[in-house]
Amino acid sequence: MAKIIITVAPTGAWPTKKDNPNIPLTPQEIADDVYESWKAGAAIAHLHMRDDNGNGTMDKDKFQETVKLIKERCDIILNLTTSGDLKATDDERQAHLKIIKPEMASFDCGSMNWMHKSVFLNTPTFLENLGKTMQEYNIKPEIEIFDAGMIYNAMYYLKKGVLKEPLHFQFVLGAAGGIAATVENLIFLKNLIPENSTWSAFGIGKAHIPVMLATIALGGHVRVGMEDNVMFAKGQLAESNKQFVVRAANIIKESGNEVATPDEAREILGLKA
Repeated sequence: MAKIIITVAPTGAWPTKKDNPNIPLTPQEIADDVYESWKAGAAIAHLHMRDDNGNGTMDKDKFQETVKLIKERCDIILNLTTSGDLKATDDERQAHLKIIKPEMASFDCGSMNWMHKSVFLNTPTFLENLGKTMQEYNIKPEIEIFDAGMIYNAMYYLKKGVLKEPLHFQFVLGAAGGIAATVENLIFLKNLIPENSTWSAFGIGKAHIPVMLATIALGGHVRVGMEDNVMFAKGQLAESNKQFVVRAANIIKESGNEVATPDEAREILGLKA
């Protein structure tokens, strides 16, 4: 019987109220949604911020306000994005980490064409600086993998000392410009990472459920939420992020496993107090 971590990603940088009126965008909406997701079994919240017009932003004040509201209500692990705005500078992408010192933050291990429209740029210089910042502030990198080459980048940064073992990977399957969301690709990626690593995965869109089922079967952790899927099922808009967490928790239990609490997730991931 394994302890499986549920990460909730409630917002992201792209979906809007036009895509789903239930997506949380303000600090209060995000905090309320994360709290409900925590009560349903989420151990980690992966947070993006939006500006007053609903656009993705790396505004450190928005992060501080949201984090404060969440910490007043629960002990969920906070995993802050470093890629919430493609126009942000390298400094803007990590300024909030130095102020908030979250337990986790995203480390997007390479550049890629994004949604066939723009470039998701993560230069070697930025990644080296980001890795050093995370080590300085005791922040666990969540190494986001959009394609296989990013795993080899991670191995290079591990060898160079920018990253430290044990590594934690988040496989992102189905982003346009990245690896497709198939079970075969999930197995391929899993087999590339060091044996002492922890990992999580999710599929964007209609591949969400198959990838979740395969991830649990393979011993990984799962991520759910409206950052990745505004639809709960075909033709059915998600009512809340809690709805995704409840379904994931039920599947985990029905598979003979247990949902990890935040403290159990801290132990699994080796987070420093």
